[in-house]
Amino acid sequence: MPTVPNPAPVIVWFRRDLRLADNPALSAAADSGAPVIPLFIAEEDGTDGAASRWWLHGSLEALAAGLQRLGTPLVLRRGDPAAVIRHLVEETGAGTVLWNRRYDPAGVARDRAIKADLRQRGLRAASFNASLLFEPWEVRSATGTPFRVFTPFWRRCLSGPPPAAPLPAPAALIGPPRPVAGDRPEDWGLRPTAPDWAGGLRAAWSPGEAAARAALADFLDGPVATYKSDRDRPDRPATSRLSPHLARGEIGPRQIWQAARMAAGVRPDLAPGVDAFLRELGWREFAHHLLHAFPAMADTPLDPRFAAFPWRDDPAGLRAWQRGRTGFPIVDAGMRQLWRTGWMHNRVRMITASFLVKDLLVPWQAGEAWFRDTLVDADPANNAAGWQWVAGCGADAAPYFRVFNPVLQGEKFDPDGAYVRAHVPELRNLPAAWIHKPWAAPANVLAAAGVRLGTDYPHPILDHPAARDRALLAYEGIKAAGRN
Repeated sequence: MPTVPNPAPVIVWFRRDLRLADNPALSAAADSGAPVIPLFIAEEDGTDGAASRWWLHGSLEALAAGLQRLGTPLVLRRGDPAAVIRHLVEETGAGTVLWNRRYDPAGVARDRAIKADLRQRGLRAASFNASLLFEPWEVRSATGTPFRVFTPFWRRCLSGPPPAAPLPAPAALIGPPRPVAGDRPEDWGLRPTAPDWAGGLRAAWSPGEAAARAALADFLDGPVATYKSDRDRPDRPATSRLSPHLARGEIGPRQIWQAARMAAGVRPDLAPGVDAFLRELGWREFAHHLLHAFPAMADTPLDPRFAAFPWRDDPAGLRAWQRGRTGFPIVDAGMRQLWRTGWMHNRVRMITASFLVKDLLVPWQAGEAWFRDTLVDADPANNAAGWQWVAGCGADAAPYFRVFNPVLQGEKFDPDGAYVRAHVPELRNLPAAWIHKPWAAPANVLAAAGVRLGTDYPHPILDHPAARDRALLAYEGIKAAGRN
């Protein structure tokens, strides 16, 4: 009988989809019956900050272990993706390259160029959706344009067919016929050298697909019941903390959607919390659709009037904000939580962002850059959309006159001061009545709490009412200019 030639290997190019389950590119490769070469390429494209790189190290280790159990090793290479893929094709005789799509401007452009090059050379190249509930071109307004306001966007998403069901992980994979050389995660120096920071990240997080599934199960087994009422309370463990797992693709939105809907189906009392939680997943979706439709959003205001906004150059203020030394406890607690753990509660993200762009009038791009470097869940779409929302220059932006009062926000969402005490320990002995405004506390209260303003904890670096007036004046100026 004639010999049937062995099928050419299939390369699966991993990016922000570091999981085995609900990975369409990996599933397609497994279904082909060909040997599978999983590939991850380290790119220096500026999208990964230091905290994201720390997470990537652990995520790659977990993915490599999972792929090895299925029967094929993960190949790590670094360099220009087009060149790396071309060399690996020549080295292995691969006939197909598969990957899951990215939707950021650089990723879209790179993918198109690589796909065109591979097809021109007679290879098969295909991409899939692994990171969104719906493709950006599938959700459009009645006039066929991208949505710029969240509520009608989410209404349109919910009015159509539900997201596709997530795919199971392959049961097994065929490895390449010959070993393929590659790097190790430790070769890339992804972990930070500052031991205190690395220790804080290790204590707070466990990267990997298994940890992502466990975090989702824990959330649906408890906090989701009170999520609708408690999600704005940083002093309570009320959120899922899935964002870094989503950012690296250790879990996909379809998996979250299905698990949450199933939980609400089994326990109808969870439905309000599940609906509120999935709405937040919708905001993530909205951010990615926006970035796909408006590629300049990453660093350019969507509202062109803001090109003339009178931002201030304030290195000292920016530094105080970055280090949690502004003298406003809820702001400082958030920035210290970020520095120590690589994460910050979403309500506090809004408070700290408002303080930077509206109290200090520092450009939102400076805050976006700091978050990109220090957040383990840094995501190009979410980060830019969130900062533009607070600054008032993005899609569905907060009204320009909405300036968060850090004292009132702290008193409302951290009423007992537990969150501030956890992250600003020098204030831990202050009574709740004064913990969000220590400068107003009587001298005997400060003395009893062991707080020396200006020594143990800074005086406020600005007067909030005056800063608010300054911001409103600046915003009114560009509004007036836009009318002329």
